Amino acid sequence: MRKLFERLPLQFRVLYRQFLLRVVDLEALSIEADIPRFLGQFAGVLIMFSVIQALVLLIHPIMTPAETLSMLWHSEQLLIATIMLVTGLIAVVAWDNIFPDKRDVMVLGPLPVRPRVILLAKVAASGAVLALAVFSLNIAVGIVLPLIQGGLLRFVPNALAYWFTMTAASAFIYGSVLALQGFGALLLPRKMFLRVSGVLQFGSFIFFLGAYFLLPYLATPAALTAAEDQKLLGWSPSFWFFAMFNQLNGTLPTSLNWVAERAWIGLGVVGITAAAALLLCYLRTMKKTVEEPDLVPGVRGLHWMPRFGSLLQSAVVVFSIRSLARSKHHRVAYAFYLAIVIAIGFSALKHLLAIPAPRPPTTDYLIATFMMMSVAVIGLRSIFSLPISLRANWVLRTTQISPPERYISATRWALILLGFFPVWLCAALMSLCFRPISLSAAHLILLTLVGLILADLSLIGVSKIPFACSYLPGKTNIQYVFWFFILALSSIAIYLGRYEQRTLHDRARYLELIGILVALDLGVWAFNRVRAKSATLSFEELPVEVITTLGLNVVRPHTQMVATEEVHLS
Repeated sequence: MRKLFERLPLQFRVLYRQFLLRVVDLEALSIEADIPRFLGQFAGVLIMFSVIQALVLLIHPIMTPAETLSMLWHSEQLLIATIMLVTGLIAVVAWDNIFPDKRDVMVLGPLPVRPRVILLAKVAASGAVLALAVFSLNIAVGIVLPLIQGGLLRFVPNALAYWFTMTAASAFIYGSVLALQGFGALLLPRKMFLRVSGVLQFGSFIFFLGAYFLLPYLATPAALTAAEDQKLLGWSPSFWFFAMFNQLNGTLPTSLNWVAERAWIGLGVVGITAAAALLLCYLRTMKKTVEEPDLVPGVRGLHWMPRFGSLLQSAVVVFSIRSLARSKHHRVAYAFYLAIVIAIGFSALKHLLAIPAPRPPTTDYLIATFMMMSVAVIGLRSIFSLPISLRANWVLRTTQISPPERYISATRWALILLGFFPVWLCAALMSLCFRPISLSAAHLILLTLVGLILADLSLIGVSKIPFACSYLPGKTNIQYVFWFFILALSSIAIYLGRYEQRTLHDRARYLELIGILVALDLGVWAFNRVRAKSATLSFEELPVEVITTLGLNVVRPHTQMVATEEVHLS
């Protein structure tokens, strides 16, 4: 493989290596700016998921043929939906990376490098990441499932059908995102596309998560042939590729051949559309990207924004909102945490809809809202240190006329309005499904206190304005934060949700819990307020100065022993 790679043109090899390191945002997602190490840990998480799914398939109890078929179909639909979700999230995180940007045009434009070489190198780099995801997510289950389905005699054709279907499903989703971006860039003016791009990114993000958590599974022949499910089969790509897989291995009922045909048609249409969008963008829009600004310029005319407290607080909050809305750098970083929040919300909503009404607040709902609040507040706080641009740094530095505590208070308001309030509003809308209303209101009061405590705890030791401080690359360590959320915050949320479920029906214990949370929040808030009065706003994050010595003044034990013996002899 290495010899084959070395036979490729030198320009392609050099660009491929560079673009492979830029598929993921180097500063936002890497471990100390180490992309290969990050990709290795990303593959490790997917391999663990594949091993767990394979073990579930291996240890299933003895079933009838009908039950075995239902179990296999459910697993196939789950795995296809999972690979489509992972591919969609990769496409959202790597938004615009396959298209030419200003750096490519300014650096590679004067060089004798043809646009098609740049295009092929970017496609190959993105394809390598997708191949890594497909291989890691199916490395174990891609062997176990074909083996259970057809035995040793049918293992090879079933395995080939499985891996081809997973690759096709991944290519379909990624090609759809490329086609959406490419034709958006071609049909819309450059400034308008820069504004719409963020909306498309978040919309695609929510669409992939919603489809994964809300779509049902049809795991029986009766469900697949039911008249009320035909629209779902016709419009859901995950069922298209499920039908394709069973068509390839020869187990698809003839009445569902039309569903498999949609998979083949959709794959061909998406492939042609994505290729055309890429070619046209590299031929027609590369010159436009030279004038692309770091931030989208504002539109002239009458602008109105609501007041968020004082003028200073309003300025910091509006600046934070526009930073998240306009900057791809921050949207990508926050997308990781937003994925967890939306996934938890959709999962809780799916379980909620399965419970007949009227229903009291469930423990799953309480735990889900606490976890959503934790991820939203702490996740938003973690990207506050990422600078929006150097202009934001020096403009806010030269216009600092208020005491530091007012800026820190404005930062707290930004964290509450952008991290705490959206989750609280979602929890309030979900609480309308429960009865009595008084129990839902009691939970919202507790959720409010927990959110305020998290916001105040996140600001301990913070003396920065959001998105206006220089940043040392590789310090976010999102993968470590992910496992922190899974192990620590989820455990705390589970304990708090179960404890609250017991206190909701006991007024004395509920008031005691309220008092503890209020005292804790007031204590942390007062600590931050006192500390902010003597704080100095930080605009430059500098590496720690370490003095490195050669160790020449260290006396070795052997030398010291010889010197001691000489003293005794003398």
